[in-house]
This record gives sequence, C-alpha cells and structure tokens, in this order.
Amino acid sequence: MPLLTKAAADPAAPLTKTGPDGPPGEGRRPRRPLGRHNLYGWLFSTPFLVLFAVFMAFPIVATLLMSFTDFGARHVTRPVEAQFVGLENYTKLFEDDRFLKALFNTAYFVVVGVPLTILLGLLVAILLNNGIDRARTFFRVGFYAPVVTAIVAVAVVWRFVLDPSDGLIAGLASELGLTAPDFLGSETWAMPSLIAMAVWRNLGTVMVLFIAGLQAIPADVREAARLDGAGAWQEMRRITVPLLRPTMLYATVITSIGYLNVFEEPFVMTQGGPSDATLTVSLDMYREGFNFFHMGYASAMAYVLFVVITGITVLQLRLLKDNTR
Repeated sequence: MPLLTKAAADPAAPLTKTGPDGPPGEGRRPRRPLGRHNLYGWLFSTPFLVLFAVFMAFPIVATLLMSFTDFGARHVTRPVEAQFVGLENYTKLFEDDRFLKALFNTAYFVVVGVPLTILLGLLVAILLNNGIDRARTFFRVGFYAPVVTAIVAVAVVWRFVLDPSDGLIAGLASELGLTAPDFLGSETWAMPSLIAMAVWRNLGTVMVLFIAGLQAIPADVREAARLDGAGAWQEMRRITVPLLRPTMLYATVITSIGYLNVFEEPFVMTQGGPSDATLTVSLDMYREGFNFFHMGYASAMAYVLFVVITGITVLQLRLLKDNTR
C-alpha cells in the first residue's frame, strides 16, 4: 500500500503549498542566487560581445574620430601622427562638386527607385496571393530568385540585356526597325538602367513582405466588404491598403535604407560613369577611402550619409506612425 501524505492522513490539517513559490517545506527547491543567473547570461553572451566590440563598436568609434582628422595612407602604421582638423572634412564635402553630384544621384536613385519597388512589389504580391491559382509557388520562387543571386551574375544578365549591339533589347528594337540606345554608356539612360536593375533585384523582398501582410488580413473583413457591394478597387482602397500600412511602412524603410546605401549596382555595372552620371555617395566614399586613401575625408562622407539615412527614416516613421496604429 502506498504511503499516505500528511494531508491525506489528516483531512482536517491545513493545506500548505509546498511548490517552488510556497513557504519552506518538503518538496521546495532552493532558489539560486540571482547574481549567478546574471553571470551565466554574461558568460553565454561573451562571444557575441567580443565580436561586436572588435568588428562593430570599435570601427564605428574609430571612424567617427577619424572623420575629424587628416588620416591617410601614411597614418595606417602610425595613426597617432594624424592631425586633428575639426570640421574641415565636413565643410569640404559641401564644396566638393563630385560629392554634391553623388548626393544628387543617390537622391534620384531613391526618389524613383523606392516608389517603383513598393508599387510593383504590392502589385505582384496581390496577383500571387489572389489572382494566380496554378504554379503559385513557381512564380514566387521566380520573383524571389534575383534577391539571392550574386551581383556578378545579375550584372552579366543585365549587360546582355542592355548591350547596344547584341543585347536583348537591341535585338527586339532591330526587329521593329529601331535603334536601341547605349543604356550604360549614356548619361541620360545610365541611371534609369541601374534603377530598373535594382527594382528587378529587390522586388522579391518587398513581394514576400506584402504576401505575408495580405495573408494576415482576416477573410471576414473582405467578405463583409463584398457583401456591402464593394468592388475590387474599393476593396483595395478601403480594406487592403489601410490594413497593409504597417507592412508598407517596414518595406519602405528597409528599401529606402538599402537604396541610400546603393553601391553594388554602379560599382559592378558602370564604375560611376559615364561622367559621374551614376556616381553614388557610397561609391564616392569607397573611392576616396580605398583608391585615394583619404580615409578621414571618406569617414566624414560616411557620417553625412548616416545622418541622412537617420533623418529620412525618422521622417518616414513620423509620417506613417498614426496610420499604423
């Protein structure tokens, strides 16, 4: 016969909680000191903290300090010899015609590229979520494939498409009796060509975000709108877009940050040409830092770009904050 507990043997005895949260008694586990838990947490976090400090925090602080000096190639082995120049690098930036051209090109890239990416991504997401029933997974993978494709492979494809003599567009134009322009060699067409390439390459990311947002909209809301007589356009305007505003905010912010940092497309395709028509801030910063070894000047460029990105992100959050509640 199993042994009876004290409560079972004496029903009149008061019940006492003997679990981990009750008073001391039989079956209660001793609590470990809180400091030991904190110590274990810090020990497990140490590898990340070391890597973050060495490869992130230290370079960020060092770059900020470097932007106030004349740090160059001669100071790599003797950094203490770099002279403090204050805000001279920052004032020179806004007197540098090349930097101002790069700033304008970056703004052009963002102002045109971000709305195109968001609108096309939303359109494709709606079609894949509602309008296409067969081979839906195939189309999703196809639209997302450029996101995970190496920039070199993307550059090879787009060079073939945009080649003025043997490219795909040139071949189609010749069939129609037309002559295709030199897209990457023209100051007029070079930046629009890079924007088209960037939109094509980043469309998949925005598409996936919007598909997730569309699938989170309750079906009851759509059915109620249809029962009230709402058409496709009214459903899109009154139901889909308002409920997608949080997703749209996130997609706009990350796309804007990526396009403000645009580097790979002009670096691989045009090297900033022709005549600096596709020179961006990130590419100009790379040139100043690693081609001309004006590292203090390049560091100032990096922090100007950081301030611009922060300001635009805060502005976007403020403009769309009330609509996402």
